[in-house]
Amino acid sequence: MILIYALASYLALGALAGTLAGLLGIGGGLIIVPVLIFTFGLQGINPEIIPHLAVGTSLATIVFTSVSSIRSHHKHRAVRWDLFRPMTLGIVAGALIGAWTASLLSGRALELVIGVFVMLVGLKMFFEVVPEPGRDVPGSAGLGVAGGGIGWVSAIFGIGGGTLTVPFLSWCNVRMQQAVGTSAACGLPIAVAGALGNIWTGWQDPALPELSAGFIYLPALIGIILTSVLFACVGANLAHRLNARLLKRTFSIMLLLVGLRFFLS
Repeated sequence: MILIYALASYLALGALAGTLAGLLGIGGGLIIVPVLIFTFGLQGINPEIIPHLAVGTSLATIVFTSVSSIRSHHKHRAVRWDLFRPMTLGIVAGALIGAWTASLLSGRALELVIGVFVMLVGLKMFFEVVPEPGRDVPGSAGLGVAGGGIGWVSAIFGIGGGTLTVPFLSWCNVRMQQAVGTSAACGLPIAVAGALGNIWTGWQDPALPELSAGFIYLPALIGIILTSVLFACVGANLAHRLNARLLKRTFSIMLLLVGLRFFLS
């Protein structure tokens, strides 16, 4: 019975993450990771692995949701594949190292780090901090290094990297539409490498609950992906009817409160 209630919450979380992703153009990981941490706590999962399980599960969901996003952006010719290819090698290496880095942190330490990151993103959204274009796109080596940094950070926090990739590409004078599309494409190798890294680092951990593959909790993965893709379309339609700026301000305040909650728990 507990698993049934939990599955219902995962379906609801997927719907929420998909709607907000389509509505605000943000990655679902920013929503999925904090909510999973709270949900896993209610399920009685060992607190020491809850943040790791939330991060790994979030990255696994992004593997599935990013595919439809990439197809949509590619259809509109918004993906700069010439930038994606040199970034990918760095992204994969960085994401694998990021998964390993997260595994070295205690559950409480990882939770606090996630809390700080969520609050910083909330502040960035509230004050609408956007980097001014300041340089041209670097060469292949520079893109690979940038991809490595983005992959490393993204795997630690369980996100698809859009929070970092879009500002970086915008700073490099890439048009916003192409920056968003290319960022969506970069989310797939981040998610695949990060998810595999979390399977590897969490494999046979004695604290894992049943139905886990390393640090990926399969019931949560299935529940979230069943609804997130469908509701992303709902959010995209709502975006044309609602005040996007007000919604972003509201969501940024919610992120600040969620981040603060990690420090008070």
